[in-house]
Amino acid sequence: MTATTPKVLDIKEAIETRRSIRKYVQEPMNQDDLHEILRLASLAPSAWNAQTWRFAVVQDAAVKEQLQAAAYGQGQVTNAPAVIVVYSDMEDTLATVEETAHPGMGEAGRTGQRNTFDGVFGAQPVAQRGQWGLSQANIAFGFLMLAARGLGYDTVPMLGFDPAKVKEILGLPEHVQFAGLLPVGKRAEDGFPHHRHSVERITKFY
Repeated sequence: MTATTPKVLDIKEAIETRRSIRKYVQEPMNQDDLHEILRLASLAPSAWNAQTWRFAVVQDAAVKEQLQAAAYGQGQVTNAPAVIVVYSDMEDTLATVEETAHPGMGEAGRTGQRNTFDGVFGAQPVAQRGQWGLSQANIAFGFLMLAARGLGYDTVPMLGFDPAKVKEILGLPEHVQFAGLLPVGKRAEDGFPHHRHSVERITKFY
């Protein structure tokens, strides 16, 4: 392991050591690490392999300041070296759905994928099918947090922001729906330890 290679945590350690961090070491993100985090998150599963998630990575200080204003002044947006905006674009997914068919399935797979999506979603209102797309993007949002922690980085999931303003800042279409904002960097604070319900409190066994 070289000095620039991050320590890779196993999945159990990544989950158990993840914290919601709002203060970060003031250094730029290693771009190779950033790309690897995004690559790992993109391996998240989705129904019909739809892959409705999209990532907008903000590292420019001026744009982060705009995002902070859209997030009601929350300081972690500008304190983190990068903010990943995770959103779902179901309309882009529908327009290019053949791309999500596995190559091993050949032309029949591409045709089948088109027919499936047109049949299921074609008559639905944009907002309704957008909600389905968001449910897939939320899976990738969780993967993104674990991928970051697994490479030694920290995050805090954010849902407190004005979606319309974020769309305006980033030039995103009106129809997209947000899984959340995710500041990411190296922690400069420990954060609170986990405080969670017991398994017995939240589970029914049948």
